[in-house]
Amino acid sequence: MSTIDIVIIISTLFVFPIYITNLYIFIGYSVFSWFLIAAKTGFYNVQRHTGVYRIIRLVFIQMGFYAIIIYAFIGFNQQPSLCRQHLIYYFISSFVLVFVFKTLTFLLLLKYRSVFKGNIRNVVFIGKNSKMNQLIKVFKTRTYLGYDVKKQFNTKTDSFSLESCFKYILEHKIDNIYFSVSELSNTEINKLINFADNNLRELKFIPDSKEVFSKKLKYEHYDFIPVLSLREIPLDEPVNLFIKRVFDIMFSALVIILVLSWLTPIIVLLIKMESKGPVFFKQERSGFSRSVFGCYKFRSMTVNKNAHLKQASKNDTRITRVGKFIRKTSIDELPQFFNVFIGDMSVVGPRPHMISHTTMYSKKVDKFMVRHLVKPGITGLAQVSGYRGEIESDKDIINRVRFDIFYVENWTLLMDLKIIIQTIINAFKGEEKAY
Repeated sequence: MSTIDIVIIISTLFVFPIYITNLYIFIGYSVFSWFLIAAKTGFYNVQRHTGVYRIIRLVFIQMGFYAIIIYAFIGFNQQPSLCRQHLIYYFISSFVLVFVFKTLTFLLLLKYRSVFKGNIRNVVFIGKNSKMNQLIKVFKTRTYLGYDVKKQFNTKTDSFSLESCFKYILEHKIDNIYFSVSELSNTEINKLINFADNNLRELKFIPDSKEVFSKKLKYEHYDFIPVLSLREIPLDEPVNLFIKRVFDIMFSALVIILVLSWLTPIIVLLIKMESKGPVFFKQERSGFSRSVFGCYKFRSMTVNKNAHLKQASKNDTRITRVGKFIRKTSIDELPQFFNVFIGDMSVVGPRPHMISHTTMYSKKVDKFMVRHLVKPGITGLAQVSGYRGEIESDKDIINRVRFDIFYVENWTLLMDLKIIIQTIINAFKGEEKAY
Protein backbone atom coordinates (compact mmCIF):
# COMPACT_ATOMS: atom_id res chain seq x y z
CA MET A 1 0.00 0.00 0.00
CA SER A 2 2.84 2.41 0.76
CA THR A 3 4.08 2.10 -2.84
CA ILE A 4 0.67 3.06 -4.26
CA ASP A 5 0.47 6.07 -1.93
CA ILE A 6 3.87 7.29 -3.12
CA VAL A 7 2.82 6.82 -6.76
CA ILE A 8 -0.29 8.90 -6.04
CA ILE A 9 1.47 11.84 -4.36
CA ILE A 10 4.20 11.95 -7.02
CA SER A 11 2.12 11.37 -10.16
CA THR A 12 -0.48 13.94 -9.06
CA LEU A 13 2.29 16.57 -9.09
CA PHE A 14 2.49 16.26 -12.88
CA VAL A 15 -1.27 16.65 -13.37
CA PHE A 16 -1.34 20.30 -12.27
CA PRO A 17 1.06 23.01 -13.50
CA ILE A 18 2.38 23.98 -10.07
CA TYR A 19 5.73 25.21 -11.46
CA ILE A 20 7.99 24.16 -8.59
CA THR A 21 11.68 24.82 -9.13
CA ASN A 22 14.08 21.96 -8.29
CA LEU A 23 11.25 19.47 -8.85
CA TYR A 24 13.28 16.33 -8.17
CA ILE A 25 14.57 17.70 -4.87
CA PHE A 26 10.96 18.49 -4.00
CA ILE A 27 9.90 14.93 -4.90
CA GLY A 28 12.65 13.44 -2.71
CA TYR A 29 11.63 15.75 0.13
CA SER A 30 7.96 14.79 -0.32
CA VAL A 31 8.65 11.03 -0.21
CA PHE A 32 10.93 11.35 2.83
CA SER A 33 8.36 13.55 4.61
CA TRP A 34 5.54 11.14 3.82
CA PHE A 35 7.28 8.17 5.43
CA LEU A 36 8.48 10.24 8.38
CA ILE A 37 4.90 11.33 9.10
CA ALA A 38 3.60 7.78 8.54
CA ALA A 39 6.12 6.42 11.04
CA LYS A 40 4.94 8.90 13.68
CA THR A 41 1.19 8.63 13.02
CA GLY A 42 1.05 4.87 12.50
CA PHE A 43 -0.53 5.44 9.09
CA TYR A 44 0.33 1.93 7.93
CA ASN A 45 -0.28 0.26 11.26
CA VAL A 46 -3.65 -1.13 10.24
CA GLN A 47 -4.66 -4.50 11.65
CA ARG A 48 -7.60 -6.73 10.75
CA HIS A 49 -9.48 -5.53 13.85
CA THR A 50 -8.90 -1.83 13.04
CA GLY A 51 -12.14 0.11 12.61
CA VAL A 52 -13.04 2.09 9.48
CA TYR A 53 -13.27 5.30 11.53
CA ARG A 54 -9.61 4.92 12.50
CA ILE A 55 -8.75 4.55 8.81
CA ILE A 56 -10.52 7.82 8.02
CA ARG A 57 -8.86 9.54 10.98
CA LEU A 58 -5.42 8.32 9.90
CA VAL A 59 -5.91 9.67 6.37
CA PHE A 60 -6.91 13.11 7.68
CA ILE A 61 -3.95 13.25 10.08
CA GLN A 62 -1.46 11.99 7.49
CA MET A 63 -2.58 14.40 4.76
CA GLY A 64 -2.87 17.30 7.22
CA PHE A 65 0.72 16.98 8.41
CA TYR A 66 1.89 16.32 4.86
CA ALA A 67 0.34 19.60 3.67
CA ILE A 68 1.98 21.53 6.53
CA ILE A 69 5.44 20.09 5.81
CA ILE A 70 5.13 20.74 2.06
CA TYR A 71 4.10 24.35 2.70
CA ALA A 72 7.09 24.67 5.03
CA PHE A 73 9.38 23.55 2.22
CA ILE A 74 7.88 26.12 -0.14
CA GLY A 75 8.20 28.82 2.54
CA PHE A 76 11.91 28.14 3.06
CA ASN A 77 12.66 27.79 -0.65
CA GLN A 78 11.60 30.70 -2.80
CA GLN A 79 9.28 29.62 -5.61
CA PRO A 80 8.80 32.63 -7.91
CA SER A 81 6.69 30.76 -10.47
CA LEU A 82 4.58 28.78 -7.98
CA CYS A 83 0.86 28.58 -8.71
CA ARG A 84 -0.77 28.34 -5.27
CA GLN A 85 -4.21 27.62 -6.73
CA HIS A 86 -2.90 24.51 -8.48
CA LEU A 87 -1.01 23.55 -5.32
CA ILE A 88 -4.34 23.50 -3.49
CA TYR A 89 -5.80 21.37 -6.28
CA TYR A 90 -2.82 19.01 -5.85
CA PHE A 91 -3.49 18.58 -2.12
CA ILE A 92 -7.22 18.01 -2.63
CA SER A 93 -6.65 15.49 -5.42
CA SER A 94 -3.96 13.64 -3.47
CA PHE A 95 -6.17 13.54 -0.38
CA VAL A 96 -9.16 12.16 -2.32
CA LEU A 97 -7.11 9.52 -4.14
CA VAL A 98 -5.27 8.34 -1.01
CA PHE A 99 -8.53 8.33 0.94
CA VAL A 100 -10.40 6.35 -1.74
CA PHE A 101 -7.57 3.88 -2.23
CA LYS A 102 -6.99 3.22 1.47
CA THR A 103 -10.65 2.90 2.46
CA LEU A 104 -11.56 0.89 -0.65
CA THR A 105 -8.65 -1.52 -0.08
CA PHE A 106 -9.65 -1.88 3.57
CA LEU A 107 -13.33 -2.53 2.74
CA LEU A 108 -12.50 -4.96 -0.06
CA LEU A 109 -10.24 -6.90 2.30
CA LEU A 110 -13.09 -7.10 4.83
CA LYS A 111 -15.40 -8.41 2.12
CA TYR A 112 -12.72 -10.87 0.95
CA ARG A 113 -12.52 -12.38 4.42
CA SER A 114 -16.27 -12.40 4.99
CA VAL A 115 -17.51 -13.70 1.64
CA PHE A 116 -14.60 -15.62 0.11
CA LYS A 117 -13.07 -16.80 3.42
CA GLY A 118 -9.62 -15.63 2.39
CA ASN A 119 -6.83 -14.28 4.59
CA ILE A 120 -8.18 -16.32 7.52
CA ARG A 121 -6.34 -16.83 10.82
CA ASN A 122 -7.06 -20.06 12.71
CA VAL A 123 -7.34 -19.42 16.45
CA VAL A 124 -7.86 -21.33 19.68
CA PHE A 125 -8.83 -20.14 23.16
CA ILE A 126 -7.36 -21.51 26.37
CA GLY A 127 -9.73 -20.66 29.20
CA LYS A 128 -13.43 -20.19 29.69
CA ASN A 129 -14.86 -17.03 31.25
CA SER A 130 -17.06 -14.07 30.31
CA LYS A 131 -14.31 -12.10 28.53
CA MET A 132 -13.20 -15.12 26.52
CA ASN A 133 -16.79 -15.89 25.54
CA GLN A 134 -17.36 -12.28 24.48
CA LEU A 135 -14.29 -12.32 22.26
CA ILE A 136 -15.32 -15.64 20.70
CA LYS A 137 -18.72 -14.15 19.95
CA VAL A 138 -17.07 -11.13 18.31
CA PHE A 139 -14.96 -13.40 16.07
CA LYS A 140 -17.91 -15.57 15.09
CA THR A 141 -20.36 -12.74 14.37
CA ARG A 142 -17.90 -10.37 12.71
CA THR A 143 -16.62 -12.70 10.04
CA TYR A 144 -14.95 -9.82 8.18
CA LEU A 145 -12.23 -9.84 10.87
CA GLY A 146 -11.02 -13.12 9.41
CA TYR A 147 -10.68 -15.23 12.57
CA ASP A 148 -11.78 -18.85 12.50
CA VAL A 149 -12.31 -20.13 16.06
CA LYS A 150 -11.27 -23.77 15.95
CA LYS A 151 -11.56 -24.73 19.60
CA GLN A 152 -11.92 -23.46 23.16
CA PHE A 153 -10.11 -25.40 25.90
CA ASN A 154 -11.72 -25.40 29.32
CA THR A 155 -8.94 -25.20 31.90
CA LYS A 156 -11.27 -26.18 34.75
CA THR A 157 -11.94 -29.74 33.58
CA ASP A 158 -9.91 -32.73 34.81
CA SER A 159 -9.04 -33.71 31.24
CA PHE A 160 -7.32 -30.37 30.48
CA SER A 161 -3.58 -30.38 29.83
CA LEU A 162 -1.30 -28.01 27.96
CA GLU A 163 0.25 -30.95 26.12
CA SER A 164 -3.09 -31.78 24.51
CA CYS A 165 -3.46 -28.10 23.54
CA PHE A 166 0.00 -28.08 21.96
CA LYS A 167 -0.78 -31.24 19.99
CA TYR A 168 -4.06 -29.79 18.70
CA ILE A 169 -2.39 -26.47 17.74
CA LEU A 170 0.29 -28.21 15.70
CA GLU A 171 -2.06 -30.71 14.04
CA HIS A 172 -4.64 -28.08 13.02
CA LYS A 173 -2.15 -25.39 11.94
CA ILE A 174 -3.35 -22.81 14.44
CA ASP A 175 -2.02 -19.28 13.90
CA ASN A 176 -3.10 -17.40 17.04
CA ILE A 177 -3.47 -18.57 20.64
CA TYR A 178 -5.64 -16.55 23.05
CA PHE A 179 -5.51 -17.39 26.72
CA SER A 180 -6.80 -16.03 29.99
CA VAL A 181 -4.00 -15.07 32.37
CA SER A 182 -6.12 -15.70 35.45
CA GLU A 183 -6.80 -19.35 34.54
CA LEU A 184 -3.23 -20.55 34.17
CA SER A 185 -0.42 -20.83 36.71
CA ASN A 186 2.90 -19.05 36.18
CA THR A 187 4.49 -22.38 35.26
CA GLU A 188 1.82 -23.07 32.65
CA ILE A 189 2.14 -19.54 31.23
CA ASN A 190 5.89 -20.00 30.84
CA LYS A 191 5.32 -23.33 29.08
CA LEU A 192 2.81 -21.70 26.75
CA ILE A 193 5.16 -18.79 25.99
CA ASN A 194 8.03 -21.17 25.23
CA PHE A 195 5.80 -23.31 22.99
CA ALA A 196 4.60 -20.25 21.04
CA ASP A 197 8.16 -18.96 20.61
CA ASN A 198 9.60 -22.28 19.51
CA ASN A 199 6.77 -22.97 17.04
CA LEU A 200 6.24 -19.44 15.69
CA ARG A 201 2.67 -19.13 16.95
CA GLU A 202 1.30 -15.72 17.86
CA LEU A 203 0.31 -15.58 21.52
CA LYS A 204 -2.34 -13.15 22.84
CA PHE A 205 -3.09 -12.41 26.48
CA ILE A 206 -6.55 -11.65 27.76
CA PRO A 207 -5.58 -9.97 31.04
CA ASP A 208 -7.34 -9.51 34.34
CA SER A 209 -6.82 -6.47 36.56
CA LYS A 210 -4.67 -8.33 39.08
CA GLU A 211 -1.77 -9.28 36.82
CA VAL A 212 1.24 -7.09 35.98
CA PHE A 213 3.69 -8.13 33.29
CA SER A 214 7.31 -7.07 33.08
CA LYS A 215 7.64 -7.74 29.33
CA LYS A 216 7.16 -5.11 26.65
CA LEU A 217 3.59 -5.79 25.57
CA LYS A 218 1.37 -4.39 22.83
CA TYR A 219 -2.08 -3.30 23.97
CA GLU A 220 -4.99 -3.71 21.54
CA HIS A 221 -8.80 -3.60 21.64
CA TYR A 222 -11.25 -5.98 19.99
CA ASP A 223 -14.69 -4.37 20.34
CA PHE A 224 -13.87 -2.92 23.80
CA ILE A 225 -12.18 -6.15 24.94
CA PRO A 226 -8.50 -5.56 25.93
CA VAL A 227 -5.95 -7.97 24.48
CA LEU A 228 -2.17 -8.03 25.03
CA SER A 229 0.33 -9.32 22.48
CA LEU A 230 3.43 -10.98 23.91
CA ARG A 231 6.05 -9.70 21.47
CA GLU A 232 6.04 -6.60 19.30
CA ILE A 233 8.32 -6.89 16.27
CA PRO A 234 9.42 -3.51 14.79
CA LEU A 235 9.69 -5.06 11.31
CA ASP A 236 6.02 -6.06 11.47
CA GLU A 237 5.31 -2.36 10.89
CA PRO A 238 4.86 -1.75 7.13
CA VAL A 239 6.86 1.51 7.22
CA ASN A 240 9.83 -0.12 8.94
CA LEU A 241 9.66 -3.09 6.57
CA PHE A 242 9.56 -0.76 3.55
CA ILE A 243 12.53 1.29 4.83
CA LYS A 244 14.59 -1.84 5.45
CA ARG A 245 13.73 -3.32 2.06
CA VAL A 246 14.62 -0.09 0.21
CA PHE A 247 17.90 0.06 2.11
CA ASP A 248 18.62 -3.60 1.26
CA ILE A 249 17.96 -3.06 -2.45
CA MET A 250 20.11 0.09 -2.65
CA PHE A 251 23.00 -1.32 -0.60
CA SER A 252 23.09 -4.68 -2.39
CA ALA A 253 22.87 -2.98 -5.80
CA LEU A 254 25.88 -0.80 -4.91
CA VAL A 255 27.92 -3.82 -3.82
CA ILE A 256 26.96 -5.79 -6.94
CA ILE A 257 27.83 -2.91 -9.29
CA LEU A 258 30.87 -1.44 -7.53
CA VAL A 259 32.49 -4.57 -6.07
CA LEU A 260 31.21 -7.85 -7.51
CA SER A 261 31.29 -6.61 -11.10
CA TRP A 262 35.12 -6.60 -11.13
CA LEU A 263 35.94 -8.88 -8.19
CA THR A 264 33.92 -11.89 -9.40
CA PRO A 265 36.05 -12.58 -12.52
CA ILE A 266 39.21 -12.52 -10.36
CA ILE A 267 37.75 -14.92 -7.76
CA VAL A 268 36.42 -17.17 -10.53
CA LEU A 269 39.90 -17.41 -12.09
CA LEU A 270 41.59 -18.15 -8.74
CA ILE A 271 39.09 -20.84 -7.77
CA LYS A 272 39.25 -22.54 -11.18
CA MET A 273 43.05 -22.52 -11.19
CA GLU A 274 43.26 -24.36 -7.85
CA SER A 275 40.46 -26.94 -7.89
CA LYS A 276 37.81 -28.51 -10.06
CA GLY A 277 34.15 -27.85 -9.49
CA PRO A 278 31.63 -24.98 -9.64
CA VAL A 279 32.68 -21.44 -8.71
CA PHE A 280 29.55 -20.77 -6.70
CA PHE A 281 28.34 -22.93 -3.86
CA LYS A 282 24.58 -23.06 -3.31
CA GLN A 283 23.25 -24.40 -0.04
CA GLU A 284 19.68 -24.66 1.24
CA ARG A 285 19.25 -22.59 4.37
CA SER A 286 16.43 -21.60 6.71
CA GLY A 287 14.84 -18.27 5.86
CA PHE A 288 12.02 -16.09 7.06
CA SER A 289 9.17 -17.91 8.85
CA ARG A 290 10.23 -21.52 8.07
CA SER A 291 10.92 -20.83 4.39
CA VAL A 292 13.87 -22.45 2.63
CA PHE A 293 16.08 -20.64 0.10
CA GLY A 294 19.29 -21.25 -1.83
CA CYS A 295 22.11 -19.31 -0.15
CA TYR A 296 25.03 -18.46 -2.48
CA LYS A 297 28.74 -18.26 -1.66
CA PHE A 298 32.00 -18.44 -3.55
CA ARG A 299 33.16 -22.05 -3.25
CA SER A 300 35.95 -22.20 -0.67
CA MET A 301 36.22 -26.00 -0.28
CA THR A 302 36.98 -28.95 -2.46
CA VAL A 303 33.78 -30.59 -3.67
CA ASN A 304 32.66 -33.01 -0.93
CA LYS A 305 29.52 -34.90 0.09
CA ASN A 306 29.47 -33.42 3.62
CA ALA A 307 29.25 -29.78 2.48
CA HIS A 308 25.54 -29.56 3.25
CA LEU A 309 25.80 -31.29 6.62
CA LYS A 310 29.10 -30.46 8.30
CA GLN A 311 30.01 -26.90 9.28
CA ALA A 312 33.54 -25.66 8.55
CA SER A 313 35.91 -26.07 11.49
CA LYS A 314 39.39 -24.85 12.37
CA ASN A 315 42.10 -26.43 10.18
CA ASP A 316 39.39 -28.05 8.05
CA THR A 317 41.16 -30.09 5.35
CA ARG A 318 38.33 -29.44 2.89
CA ILE A 319 39.21 -25.73 2.66
CA THR A 320 41.41 -24.78 -0.31
CA ARG A 321 44.24 -22.23 -0.21
CA VAL A 322 42.10 -19.68 -2.07
CA GLY A 323 39.19 -20.67 0.15
CA LYS A 324 41.20 -19.93 3.28
CA PHE A 325 41.87 -16.40 2.05
CA ILE A 326 38.33 -15.58 0.94
CA ARG A 327 36.88 -17.01 4.16
CA LYS A 328 39.33 -15.02 6.30
CA THR A 329 38.34 -11.80 4.52
CA SER A 330 34.63 -12.79 4.25
CA ILE A 331 34.83 -12.42 0.46
CA ASP A 332 33.15 -15.84 0.14
CA GLU A 333 29.94 -14.30 1.52
CA LEU A 334 29.67 -11.53 -1.10
CA PRO A 335 27.41 -13.47 -3.57
CA GLN A 336 24.76 -13.36 -0.85
CA PHE A 337 24.13 -9.76 -1.92
CA PHE A 338 22.28 -11.33 -4.86
CA ASN A 339 20.11 -13.12 -2.26
CA VAL A 340 19.51 -9.73 -0.65
CA PHE A 341 18.65 -8.06 -3.95
CA ILE A 342 16.03 -10.68 -4.88
CA GLY A 343 14.54 -10.62 -1.37
CA ASP A 344 15.58 -13.93 0.24
CA MET A 345 17.89 -12.21 2.71
CA SER A 346 18.62 -8.84 4.25
CA VAL A 347 21.99 -7.12 4.61
CA VAL A 348 21.64 -7.35 8.39
CA GLY A 349 19.76 -10.05 10.28
CA PRO A 350 20.25 -13.38 12.06
CA ARG A 351 22.64 -15.58 10.09
CA PRO A 352 20.82 -18.41 8.26
CA HIS A 353 21.64 -21.95 9.34
CA MET A 354 21.73 -25.17 7.33
CA ILE A 355 18.38 -26.98 7.41
CA SER A 356 19.81 -29.84 9.46
CA HIS A 357 21.18 -27.40 12.04
CA THR A 358 17.89 -25.53 12.27
CA THR A 359 16.08 -28.80 12.96
CA MET A 360 18.63 -29.75 15.60
CA TYR A 361 18.86 -26.40 17.38
CA SER A 362 15.09 -25.77 17.35
CA LYS A 363 14.76 -28.82 19.59
CA LYS A 364 17.86 -28.14 21.64
CA VAL A 365 17.87 -24.34 22.19
CA ASP A 366 14.92 -22.54 23.76
CA LYS A 367 13.35 -19.81 21.60
CA PHE A 368 15.66 -20.63 18.68
CA MET A 369 12.84 -20.19 16.15
CA VAL A 370 12.17 -16.58 17.22
CA ARG A 371 15.15 -15.52 15.10
CA HIS A 372 13.14 -16.59 12.01
CA LEU A 373 10.57 -13.82 12.55
CA VAL A 374 12.73 -11.59 10.31
CA LYS A 375 14.75 -12.26 7.17
CA PRO A 376 18.22 -13.75 7.68
CA GLY A 377 21.18 -11.49 7.06
CA ILE A 378 24.69 -11.51 5.61
CA THR A 379 25.87 -10.15 8.94
CA GLY A 380 24.15 -9.71 12.26
CA LEU A 381 24.36 -8.48 15.83
CA ALA A 382 25.56 -11.88 17.05
CA GLN A 383 28.38 -11.93 14.47
CA VAL A 384 29.79 -8.50 15.42
CA SER A 385 29.41 -9.41 19.11
CA GLY A 386 31.88 -12.30 18.88
CA TYR A 387 29.60 -15.20 17.91
CA ARG A 388 30.33 -15.85 14.26
CA GLY A 389 31.60 -18.98 12.57
CA GLU A 390 31.79 -22.44 14.02
CA ILE A 391 29.54 -23.39 16.94
CA GLU A 392 31.92 -25.18 19.26
CA SER A 393 29.74 -25.41 22.37
CA ASP A 394 26.17 -24.88 23.60
CA LYS A 395 27.28 -21.49 24.93
CA ASP A 396 28.01 -20.29 21.38
CA ILE A 397 24.55 -21.06 20.00
CA ILE A 398 22.71 -19.88 23.14
CA ASN A 399 24.47 -16.50 23.04
CA ARG A 400 23.96 -16.23 19.29
CA VAL A 401 20.23 -16.76 19.75
CA ARG A 402 20.19 -14.24 22.62
CA PHE A 403 21.72 -11.53 20.43
CA ASP A 404 19.49 -12.47 17.48
CA ILE A 405 16.31 -12.16 19.57
CA PHE A 406 17.47 -8.78 20.88
CA TYR A 407 17.91 -7.67 17.25
CA VAL A 408 14.46 -8.97 16.26
CA GLU A 409 12.77 -7.12 19.13
CA ASN A 410 14.76 -3.87 18.94
CA TRP A 411 15.51 -3.30 15.24
CA THR A 412 16.28 0.20 14.00
CA LEU A 413 17.92 1.36 10.78
CA LEU A 414 20.64 2.96 12.91
CA MET A 415 21.38 -0.44 14.46
CA ASP A 416 21.74 -1.92 10.96
CA LEU A 417 24.21 0.81 9.99
CA LYS A 418 26.28 0.26 13.15
CA ILE A 419 26.42 -3.49 12.50
CA ILE A 420 27.50 -2.95 8.87
CA ILE A 421 30.27 -0.55 9.90
CA GLN A 422 31.49 -2.94 12.61
CA THR A 423 31.43 -5.84 10.12
CA ILE A 424 33.64 -3.90 7.69
CA ILE A 425 36.06 -2.99 10.52
CA ASN A 426 36.20 -6.65 11.64
CA ALA A 427 36.85 -7.82 8.08
CA PHE A 428 39.94 -5.59 7.82
CA LYS A 429 41.13 -6.43 11.33
CA GLY A 430 40.59 -10.16 10.87
CA GLU A 431 38.58 -12.33 13.21
CA GLU A 432 39.65 -15.37 15.20
CA LYS A 433 36.77 -17.53 14.02
CA ALA A 434 36.88 -16.45 10.38
CA TYR A 435 37.96 -19.83 8.98
